[in-house]
Amino acid sequence: MTRPPPSREFVHEPIAVIGVSTLMPGSADADGFWRTVVQGRDLITDVPRTHWLPSDYFDPDPTAPDKAYSYRGAFLDPVDFDPLTYGIAPGALPATDTSQLLTLVATQKLLDDLARHGTAGYDPDRVSVILGAGPMELLSTMASRMQRPVWAKSMREAGLPEHQVEAICARIAEHYVPWQRATLPGVLGNVVAGRVAGRFDFHGSNYITDAACAGSLAAVSAAVNELRLRQADMVITGGVDTLNDAVWYTSFSKTPALSPTGDCRPFSADSDGMVLGEGIGLFALKRLADAERAGDAIYAVLRGVGSSSDGRGTAVYTPLPEGQARALRRAYQAAGYTPDTVELVEAHGTGTAAGDVAEVTALRQVFGEARHSSFPWCALGSLKSQFGHTKSAAGAAGLLKAVLALHHKVIPPTIKVTRPNPRLELTGSPFELNTAARPWIRGSAHPRRASVSSSGFGGTNFHVTVEEYVPRGGGRRPFSTRTAPSELVVLTGATVEQLTDRCHEVAHYQRPLALIARETQAMLPGEVPDHRLVVVAADTDELRDRTNKALARIREAPRVGFSIPDGTYYGVGPADCGHIAFLFPGQGSQYVGMGMDVAMHVSQARLLWDRLADVPIAEQPLHRIVFPAPVFTDEDRDAQTTKLTATEWAQPAVAAHSMALAAVLAALNIRPDCVAGHSVGELTALHAAGVFDEVALLGLTRRRGELIRDAAHEPGGMLAVRATVEDVEHVLRDLGFADLWIANHNAPEQIVVSGAVNSLAALGDRLAERGVPVRRLTVSAGFHSPLVRDAIVPLHSYLRQMDLAAPRIPVYANTDASTYPSRSEGIADRLARHLASPVRFADQIAAMYNAGVRTFVEVGPGSVLTGLVGANLGSRVHSAIALDRQGENGLTALHRGLAAFIAHGVPMNLAPLWQDYAPHSRPAPPKSAVTVQISGTNYGKVYPPAEVTDSPEVIPVMPQPAHSTTQNRTEPSQYPTPNGRAEWWETVRELHRLVAATHAAYQRTTADAHLAYLSAVGRSLNPTAEPTAWHRPTPHPSEGGPASNGAPVRAHLGDTPAADEPVAPSEEVTPMQPAPDLLDTDLFDTAPPAAPTLDFFFESPERRPNSSAEPRDNRAPERQTRTSPEPSPPERANVFAESSQRRPDFTTEPRPDREPERQTWTPPAPSPPERADSGSAPGDGDGPASHHLIALTLQVVADKTGYPVDILTPDMHLQTDLGVDSIKRVEVLSALRDRIEDLPPLDAAELGRLQTIREIADRLAAEVRT
Repeated sequence: MTRPPPSREFVHEPIAVIGVSTLMPGSADADGFWRTVVQGRDLITDVPRTHWLPSDYFDPDPTAPDKAYSYRGAFLDPVDFDPLTYGIAPGALPATDTSQLLTLVATQKLLDDLARHGTAGYDPDRVSVILGAGPMELLSTMASRMQRPVWAKSMREAGLPEHQVEAICARIAEHYVPWQRATLPGVLGNVVAGRVAGRFDFHGSNYITDAACAGSLAAVSAAVNELRLRQADMVITGGVDTLNDAVWYTSFSKTPALSPTGDCRPFSADSDGMVLGEGIGLFALKRLADAERAGDAIYAVLRGVGSSSDGRGTAVYTPLPEGQARALRRAYQAAGYTPDTVELVEAHGTGTAAGDVAEVTALRQVFGEARHSSFPWCALGSLKSQFGHTKSAAGAAGLLKAVLALHHKVIPPTIKVTRPNPRLELTGSPFELNTAARPWIRGSAHPRRASVSSSGFGGTNFHVTVEEYVPRGGGRRPFSTRTAPSELVVLTGATVEQLTDRCHEVAHYQRPLALIARETQAMLPGEVPDHRLVVVAADTDELRDRTNKALARIREAPRVGFSIPDGTYYGVGPADCGHIAFLFPGQGSQYVGMGMDVAMHVSQARLLWDRLADVPIAEQPLHRIVFPAPVFTDEDRDAQTTKLTATEWAQPAVAAHSMALAAVLAALNIRPDCVAGHSVGELTALHAAGVFDEVALLGLTRRRGELIRDAAHEPGGMLAVRATVEDVEHVLRDLGFADLWIANHNAPEQIVVSGAVNSLAALGDRLAERGVPVRRLTVSAGFHSPLVRDAIVPLHSYLRQMDLAAPRIPVYANTDASTYPSRSEGIADRLARHLASPVRFADQIAAMYNAGVRTFVEVGPGSVLTGLVGANLGSRVHSAIALDRQGENGLTALHRGLAAFIAHGVPMNLAPLWQDYAPHSRPAPPKSAVTVQISGTNYGKVYPPAEVTDSPEVIPVMPQPAHSTTQNRTEPSQYPTPNGRAEWWETVRELHRLVAATHAAYQRTTADAHLAYLSAVGRSLNPTAEPTAWHRPTPHPSEGGPASNGAPVRAHLGDTPAADEPVAPSEEVTPMQPAPDLLDTDLFDTAPPAAPTLDFFFESPERRPNSSAEPRDNRAPERQTRTSPEPSPPERANVFAESSQRRPDFTTEPRPDREPERQTWTPPAPSPPERADSGSAPGDGDGPASHHLIALTLQVVADKTGYPVDILTPDMHLQTDLGVDSIKRVEVLSALRDRIEDLPPLDAAELGRLQTIREIADRLAAEVRT
């Protein structure tokens, strides 16, 4: 039953996507992402050794404990991260999860995208940050480091002596990054959004949503709500997921959801599970009305968001079609339209058997309710076949794919579908699997529309509807991404020497090929230089190679033009192209997919197809016959070819492709002096001459094809013969068939015979016996013969009803090689007789040549007419140029045709080919000396080691897919589960309980240690102040009372007392009490004690913590760096000497009994530096700090942050430029106090307000002088 359209009262306000950015495998920006998608690149690889080693964790048995049965995935490439740009101290990088760092990079790219398009400024007070994110890898790493008691217990039980236990534990701990103050914010998921808001000074909401694999669409939903409720004017939203560690792989292996063959094939019959990926996708959203009012560039429009829960189901991770269908219906109700207008669905599509079937079942149900036709209309896809399952970022990646598909008007591919999964029941459904990029053709009835689905463990579902933006009311479209398979490079010079110099200059360009092409084409139009070398190349290496080969040939004969089949053209001397004639091919030249590449890359061609989509010539629009969805069997491919070959489809299809190419030439200012066509191509020639418009041409060719189809009472066909007309006539007389006629005289030795099918077969056999080459043409009737004469009268009647104008340029006719008359009656008469009359193409070419035509351009599918021109004119001076070649990429064929034009000196303006693209490339931002490379795994990770050992790792080979499988397996594993399912799941549940217990213990230990640390730092700045209850956190039962004097704190932190710190009177440290049995504790019913805020460090010592005089800032501290008690401020290690390395390399003395260990971020402690002499301060009490005091302050800041001292300047802002927050300032001041003699107690509140290094030095100088 068809559902009624949604009520307008439920339609929500549209939201504009005004900016995009991404970091995904294989690309570091949205442009690269779109190229990867369109080109169908597969980014799934083996896990990098930076993440984990398969030899440590891989086991093909899914039941193997603590092992993963897959090591395949899609992983981010390293990107530059400049701590100075993002205000994060280098020393804090290992204590900051890479998700936080890479999100800063992606946000900067998002803001760059807004600036690139000239987006109007925004009010940071009204900008929110809402991101989908999940667990942080660093949290798992730090939890693992906390297992020291477990290591020690196991070793003691094994009988190891205590000194070995401690030594081994210490050695194990060295394989984890150490704790520091920056660790707490560095492991928190919410700080992913917090860092963005803090660094870029946004003051709206900032938080994350965790809905498992639906997290990013949950964030988009929240962002849309904030905008619609007027809580923000712009929201940065999307998803972040860089977690692909061994824990995550093992977790998914125990579900089990991973592909045992290591590949992701959504919707394919041989799919067997998912593959993990990592990535980040961000969007800038505004209300559509606001974006249009501001004149913003708009990628697409979000129309509706629907969400649902599965409710009571079979398992927490089992998807339910009913739940997903609810989300779909709610989304379309909010959007205000029905699914029958949606032509692309980017599905969740993970490649798991249950997931894909459940999702497609829901889609079939909801879309089927809105079905309006008998043929499929919606492409179904999933980018997980290319990028893997990016989990929390999956919805953002899918939404970005849909947004860019709408923006570029291209239906992107889903790769690796060898045969559709029969369990999806796609046959007869609204859906088709699109495995190759196609132009997205759409009429004017409504904009292009797409939808995106995302679901997560726990039964959460989201569906987002998104629509193409049609500029109106001030909005505009952003620049497009160049994805051309080739480029056209124009090299010219007045002399051979100048041309050679120009070639060498271009060969040494370190720029993208597209930029080189655009720059070299800028010389057109203009004076035609004497020497013209034009090269069509796919990349810069190919350009360099072809240019060098051409130059070698030019040096041998500089005054001789040539063309090379690889796409190189050379012209010399003044332009002498004579008159230009356009030749339009006829039926028989058509092929499935003709014009598809040009329509995807050249807007002038696509716009022509869009306009034709509004012409109702049949139930299906023409473009669906010419650009059908890919199919999977030879039988289906033959059926597509057969349908296009049918006369009623072939004739309008050939005309449409010809018109599209003609539209491109017109945009480039290439215009003909006369035109002609072959067979039905004559109708296109008349259109090109202005006799009727494109709509009339499409209707005329469709009607002509129908009449021919109906007039062909007996099966007919056409046979091409390579012989003279006299020879063919002789054979026909010998055979004596009355139903064979010469239909085309194309060239001296190229004849086409029309007639009945059986008679044509006999003719073919006779000619083959004589050694004459013949070829059956792909036509559906015997054209230009008496077999179709019954169509003449009705065609003449149809023509007389048309508005036929006089040709603006000469149109040469097939029947007698003369030009068409100017009167409409004469045009109609000639066109009607043309239907059954022979085509005298050879005579046409001769007549046109005699009239001064020297350049013949074939405008339409194939290159048959180009060859016929050469066959007719032989060695006479001429140029024959084809713009399309079956079997070659259509855009590359067009480039080759234009290259031939340019080499022959035909003037043109190529600028319209670039009108959708940015006018210049964006230069890479400069790098500072502290720039490092960040990838999906955490920076500073100690294990696995970066170095390759002498014994290379042996990686077991994963099983290969069973392509012969006809149905997806219920379980992807090829191994049986031992002892039945119940025992196996009991093991999984026990594992989850142990992980929860460990995590809870870790969190409590972290909080206790952090509070103790804060108390110690506060006292170090002002040792004369009495500690208050606020400064002293409630001691752990193992710490004793206040008399412990800090010793238990050090025992808790694992630090040794500094040389100048007071030591506890007692030499014994009371051991910590064991934690309660968390397996018997309800972790969710016990509220943790409220931790004190950090503001007390910056209040006067007299202020009590419960004072309400001033509100406290409860925001999480940002950009914190690790600190630990030190005897004296150490020298700064040059940790960034090699910024290209993955980790800094600290050199220390290796132990004699072990191989050199990997070093952490703890810098070596040198001998204590000399204390600063207070007398070195300037003599006058009002003067600034001395250079010595500034240098000392710079050195201490460098020591505490990890920045090289040579990149610091006194006027850098501590927070904004260096990421030194107020607490870190306390550490800096405490260290300075240790180095400066006679420095009196300092007012912490006042010092906390100092903003630059110079201000600190000036304040200290004033204190010393006082």
